Amino acid sequence: MLDLAWTVQARLVAEPILRLHGIQKNYGGLRPLRIQELEICAGERVSLLGLDPPAAEVFVNLATGAVLPDQGEVFTFGHNSKSITDSAQWLAILDQLGLVSDRIVLLEALSVAQNLAVPLTLDIDPIGEHIMREVHGLARELKLEEEALARPAGLVSPLARARIRLGRALALNPRALILEHPTATLDSTAVGDYVQDIVRLADARGLSIIALTANKTFAGALGGRVLVQHPATGALERQSRWPWWR
Repeated sequence: MLDLAWTVQARLVAEPILRLHGIQKNYGGLRPLRIQELEICAGERVSLLGLDPPAAEVFVNLATGAVLPDQGEVFTFGHNSKSITDSAQWLAILDQLGLVSDRIVLLEALSVAQNLAVPLTLDIDPIGEHIMREVHGLARELKLEEEALARPAGLVSPLARARIRLGRALALNPRALILEHPTATLDSTAVGDYVQDIVRLADARGLSIIALTANKTFAGALGGRVLVQHPATGALERQSRWPWWR
């Protein structure tokens, strides 16, 4: 009985959190988005190079089940996106993914604290005491200074804005993060600090990380697998992290 239980547990651990097989998706680009085969397991970090911003957005939409592939299959936490038939099931899957993207609009006139509270409540003026405790906890994890919480989000540094987006993605305790060109607005110094934040939080929370990036330094520092997508075929080639990304 113990052996059977261990086998079942091992299979659950080994189940990919995300699998794309034989994917082709037309989206108005020069060529369709193609991914031959990609599997990402629990706790793994994978950087995917080769997707420009429009293609990265399509990848995110496929991974979250927002769109269906023209060819192939997408499995997110074991669920085939083609088999999701109701919004409740889709939202339950979506809650397990945290998205970090510049496409997620910050409310620039509102405070950093209010922006961090948005995923947790609609009542942000004022923020309730219980939610404020959660906001302060997120801020400590993100290394956002206490005094920064009261500032308008539009007036803080690019690194602080990136940390706000990361905090919003973490607020509902997802199992995995998808990072969509997360360093596009950061200078090289801020990139180093930001990737350290992500690695630290991923370790502390046991998160899987899927990074869609053009920044080789970021990909190398993130750790895990670094894959390059070949647009014409969709093949993913694994790259060494040393010394090419320096």
